[in-house]
Amino acid sequence: MAPARLLPALYLVSAVAAVAILAPVLPTLAGAGPGYLLYRDAVSTPRTHVTDTTLGIGDLPPRAVPQDWFVAMASSVVDGGVVVVATLLASLVFAGVGYGRLASRLVPGSGRAGAVAAALVAIWNPYVAERLLQGHWSLLAGYAALGWILVAAMELRDRPDLTRFAQLGGLLAAAGLTPTGSVLAGLVLAAALIGRPVGARATAIAAALWPASTAPWTLTAVISDAATTSNPAGVEAFGLRPEPGLGPVGTVLSLGGIWNADAVPSSRTIWWAAVATLCLLIVVSAGVVFLWRRRASLDPLVRALGLLSAAVAVLLVLSTFGPGQWVLEAAVEHVPGAGLFRDTQKFAALLVPGVAVAVAAAVTAAGRRVPSGFALAAVTLLVVAPLPDLAWGVGGSVRSVGYPEDWATVAELVPADQGAVALWPADTVRQYAFADEVSLDPAARMLRAPVIESGELSVDGEVVDAPSERAAAVAAVLESGGSPAELAALGVGWVLVENDSPPALLAEEGRLVHDGEDLRLYRIDAHADRSADGSDRALAIGAHLVWAALLAAGIVGAVAATARAPRRTSR
Repeated sequence: MAPARLLPALYLVSAVAAVAILAPVLPTLAGAGPGYLLYRDAVSTPRTHVTDTTLGIGDLPPRAVPQDWFVAMASSVVDGGVVVVATLLASLVFAGVGYGRLASRLVPGSGRAGAVAAALVAIWNPYVAERLLQGHWSLLAGYAALGWILVAAMELRDRPDLTRFAQLGGLLAAAGLTPTGSVLAGLVLAAALIGRPVGARATAIAAALWPASTAPWTLTAVISDAATTSNPAGVEAFGLRPEPGLGPVGTVLSLGGIWNADAVPSSRTIWWAAVATLCLLIVVSAGVVFLWRRRASLDPLVRALGLLSAAVAVLLVLSTFGPGQWVLEAAVEHVPGAGLFRDTQKFAALLVPGVAVAVAAAVTAAGRRVPSGFALAAVTLLVVAPLPDLAWGVGGSVRSVGYPEDWATVAELVPADQGAVALWPADTVRQYAFADEVSLDPAARMLRAPVIESGELSVDGEVVDAPSERAAAVAAVLESGGSPAELAALGVGWVLVENDSPPALLAEEGRLVHDGEDLRLYRIDAHADRSADGSDRALAIGAHLVWAALLAAGIVGAVAATARAPRRTSR
C-alpha cells in the first residue's frame, strides 16, 4: 500500500492509543496541573543540569546516559517535565507507526487493516505496561525505534545513499537514549543485515554507525571510576518473573514478566494473565501459519525475524533456571558491561517485531474470509481487551506530581562549583509525601552541583548493587553524626536533608543555609576538590556530541526523504 494512504491511518490509530494510555500526564504538555514524573525509575525535574553525574563520569555506572544529558540540553529551552512527557508520547506513537510500517512491508496484502493491527499490538501489550510502571520512559524510545530501524535497513537495499544512512544513524541514536536501547538496536540491526544482505559496503557503513551511537555510555564506562562488573545475585533478583498460570514459557510469549511484582498491571496478577496470553497466542499462531504457507514468496527478513524471536524466547526461558542462569551469573560477575543483560525481560522487546508481523498476517488471513474491517475488529478485541488496565496511565498509576517550593529554593542556592552534594538519608530509594510511589531521588537531576548518590540497591533484603567507595564513605560519616571536617575531606560542599532529622554533628557544627518544611540545606566549608578530571569531562562531552550529531543528521535525513517523496511518486 502507498505510504500516502497508510501513514495517516497508522499515525491516527497510534496517537489515539498513546493518548488513551498517557491521558493522566498529557495536561503537562499544555502547562496545566502538576507536570513531573516521580515514580520508581521515572524522575523528571523543571531543569536538569550538566554535571559529572549527568555525563556518566561520576562514581556510578553510566546507566542513564545520554538520557540525562539529552534532558539537560532540552530543558534549557523547554520545561523538563514537558520534555519527558513529550518524549514518552512520541515513543508510543512512533512505536505503533514503526511496527505498522514494518508489517506492511513484510506481509503481502496486509493493507491498512493488517498494519493497524500490528501498530496496536506494538503499543498495547504487557511489555509497554510494565516498563511504564517501572518508569522506563527512555527505554520505550529504544523500543519504538526497532521497527523503524528494520525498515531503514530494508531501504538500504533499494538505495544505499547518504540520506538513508543518515536516517539509520539517527534511529540508532534515538534507540540509544539508554544503554539497553542501544543493545536492542544493535541486535535488531544485525538480524536485518544478516537476514537481508544489503551489500558489503553498505553493511560496513551501517555496522559502523552502531558503535558511534553507543559512544556516550561505552566511553564513559571506560573513563569513569564506577565498577564495570556486577553482583551475580542481580541475575536472580532482576530475572524474568513467571506470571500466574503461565510459567517461564508462557510469560515470555506473553511479553510480560518484569522482575518487580509491583510494576505489573492488576490484570496480570491473577488468572486473567493466562487468558490474555491465550488470546494473544491465538492471533500470533494464526499469523505464523499464514506466513509459513507463503514462506517461499516472503522477504528474507521475515525468516530472520522468526529466527530472532525463537532464539530470544529460548534464551529468556533458559535464563530463569539451571545452566542458563549460571552462565549469565558468571558473565555478570566477570565480563565488564554484562550487567546490562541481568534484567532479562527487557530483551522481550526483540520479540515484538515478529509478533507485529504475525498479527498483521493473522488479519490478512482472516480478511480472506470476512471483511477486513471485521477481521481487524476481532483481532483488536483479542489483543486489547485482555489488558484493559493499560488505559489511563496503566489504571491511574502513571501520573505527574508537583514539587514543593523548597526544591526550587535549594536548586537556586546550590552553585555548580562549590563542592558535591551529599544526601541524607543516604538511601537510593525515596518515598515523598507529595508523590504516590517510591522513586529515585530527584536531587541529582535538579541541582547544578554533582550529587553523591549511594547507588546501593536491595531486592527482597539482599544487596545486589553495592554503593561506590566514595558514597559508602560519605554515608558512613553521616551515619556517625555528619562531621563537617570529614565530609569536607571527601569533597562534600553541601548536605541536603530530606524529610528527616539531620545527623547530630552536622546539626551542631554545620552551617544551615536553608530550613524549609521539606528540605534543609547545610553548607560545608573548605571542602576538597574531588570533581572529575577535565580531560575525562571533555571526552564525555565529545561522546555526547557525536551522539547528538547522529540524531540531528537522522532528523535532516528524514526531512530530506519526505521532501523528495512527492517528486518520486509523480514520475
